[in-house]
Amino acid sequence: MLEFLKNIPKRPAKPRSNGLTMIMDKGLSLNEAENMIVLKSELTDIVKLGFGTSLLTRNIDKKISLYREAGIDVYTGGTLFEAFIVRNQLDDFYRLMDKLKLEMVEVSDGCIQMEHEKKCELIHKLSKDFKVISEIGSKDESLTIEDDKWVSYMKKELEAGSWKVIAEAREGGNVGMFETDGEIKEQLIKKITKEIDESNILWEAPLKKQQVWFINELGANVNLGNISPNSIISLECLRLGLRGDTFDNYI
Repeated sequence: MLEFLKNIPKRPAKPRSNGLTMIMDKGLSLNEAENMIVLKSELTDIVKLGFGTSLLTRNIDKKISLYREAGIDVYTGGTLFEAFIVRNQLDDFYRLMDKLKLEMVEVSDGCIQMEHEKKCELIHKLSKDFKVISEIGSKDESLTIEDDKWVSYMKKELEAGSWKVIAEAREGGNVGMFETDGEIKEQLIKKITKEIDESNILWEAPLKKQQVWFINELGANVNLGNISPNSIISLECLRLGLRGDTFDNYI
């Protein structure tokens, strides 16, 4: 019903490569996933099965099928990938992806220490069989990455075969692009977008104030991730200027 209102920003139709919304599924039931799809599938591009939940969720194969039938990409969280890598079980990771019939994987090193060259080798290897999305940033809030390295790592991972690179924030929005209190590292983000096409980056932004900042700075079609299933429609309203925080953007 958006046609009733003038000056609404144009959103690309699915499947799209820009203006993505990635949802964090931390263990939704099959019924909850079905309800989400009925109400919000046209607003949802990607579902991340958070951390190791895919190993514990009942009917995971049926849930993945529901998402994919609704035109939603699905992948398991990077923490699960790292759990396999640290145990030297890459072949078993391949077998799990085959069993789950997943075509997208996340390559990350937020919980483990890995030489960046090795990470890029894994991205290149996996990109031959999967759509790869790689994540940069540590989950340890005491560890920081220099601004220049953020840019360098992103460029190298895209060159290695990543479809998009994720800027880490965790589900709490308190690491990576953000301070421990959730405040935005504006200078870092502006440095990154000056050197890398923002359409290649997916910004984890679980908190409303973070979503508002990205939309105000980068526009309605910024790629945003780690969104709660309950916040999908609310986020779309922010994108379209239908909430107070972005109301003046398109008048």
